[in-house]
Amino acid sequence: MSHIGVAFDKARAEGRAVLVGCMPAGFPTVEGSIAAMTAMVEAGVDVIEVEIPYSDPVMDGPVIQRASDIALAGGVRVADTLRIIEAVAATGVPVVTMTYWNPVEQYGVDAFARDLAAAGGTGLITPDLIPDEAQEWLAASDAHGLDRTFLVAPSSTDTRLQMTVEHCRGFVYATAIMGVTGARTQASAAAPVLVSRVRGVTDLPVGVGLGTGTGAQASTVAGFADGVIVGSALIRCLLDAPSLSAGLTALRALSAELAAGVRTPTH
Repeated sequence: MSHIGVAFDKARAEGRAVLVGCMPAGFPTVEGSIAAMTAMVEAGVDVIEVEIPYSDPVMDGPVIQRASDIALAGGVRVADTLRIIEAVAATGVPVVTMTYWNPVEQYGVDAFARDLAAAGGTGLITPDLIPDEAQEWLAASDAHGLDRTFLVAPSSTDTRLQMTVEHCRGFVYATAIMGVTGARTQASAAAPVLVSRVRGVTDLPVGVGLGTGTGAQASTVAGFADGVIVGSALIRCLLDAPSLSAGLTALRALSAELAAGVRTPTH
């Protein structure tokens, strides 16, 4: 049983969904990102998703891109990310890492898996790595006891869906929309259908990402998914604030609102 699995089991026993909150490592600074993620945990976020900043993102919208650019300009490196993961894992919540594949390949796949596990990370979400091309990662994640989360989309065929979830461990990441990350005004109509399709082929928990930004939206997604994944709306709390302390205040408030939302699912 993975750490992530424990979080999903605990939430299920409480009749609610898991709240996953995302933040790029090193945004606005290394210490600032640790403070931000700790504030999210204190406000009720169940799982922290630490994103390794990347210069050429595939699925990240403008908010995450801006935050990642700030982190990269500040000189954040994979070694910093591992230190951040270690600090956040010390709070007791599971920490999962979201990364594009190039930084892992540059670091060395097995070495990265080893160091991620040593830092207390639970596994990876890999948006641009598909199971067909993941032999090295499948072996390294098995060797070091890490979860692996691949993505499925509304456009995934039944065959592709089944093959993808068979290679997942921990949970499955269902993208609610076709497009990039960013809070939307309305919940996706495609998401409940996709979650239902995933549940038809696996018992793994299903987390839904892309588009959720308010407590009401979190409540809606919690009504049909096992996990609600929020990134851009939380990051914007820091991006839009005049200071880190003001940003942390806004971040705590939104985290608490989202945490209340997943605890009152709309069925």
